[in-house]
Amino acid sequence: MDLTETQISSEKIFNGTFVSIAQDKVRLPNGNESFRIVIRHPGAACILAVTPDDKVVFVRQWRYACDKAMLEFPAGKLEEGEDPAVCALRELAEETPFEAERVELMRTFYTAPGFCDEKMYLYRAINVSQTSKLEPDQDEFVETVVLSREEVLQALKNGEIEDAKTVIGLQEWLLEG
Repeated sequence: MDLTETQISSEKIFNGTFVSIAQDKVRLPNGNESFRIVIRHPGAACILAVTPDDKVVFVRQWRYACDKAMLEFPAGKLEEGEDPAVCALRELAEETPFEAERVELMRTFYTAPGFCDEKMYLYRAINVSQTSKLEPDQDEFVETVVLSREEVLQALKNGEIEDAKTVIGLQEWLLEG
């Protein structure tokens, strides 16, 4: 079965600093027409950093859209043309006192494909050390939280970790261990 929806037209509703919103008119597989609201995003990278003593590095930060502070992996949006691996390394060093020698791609996924084209690159940090001297961006307020495997399991069980990128990465990490 062909499930393809074909764009007929697109109207920009909003053009922000890093996302844009469009209303697209589409032709459905059955030939009918419909509308789709689409948020266009440049993509992002996140990083699973595990310390030499097997603890995971998180950040807690206020997420305005959810009206709460959330516990999640360090992450950030990609700059135009930026290598996602470079972004992941930078975000770890800016948002926490930790750095990594390098990263390995664990997986990519779309964060909310029903309405947004944001592609997330999930990396694993290699050779993590507490040596970063970088600071968060001026409009970024984050708290570093480091949890053991048992504490991660408890935080998941208690619903303290609700962020999708973090849940995906932790699932892989916990299954390995």
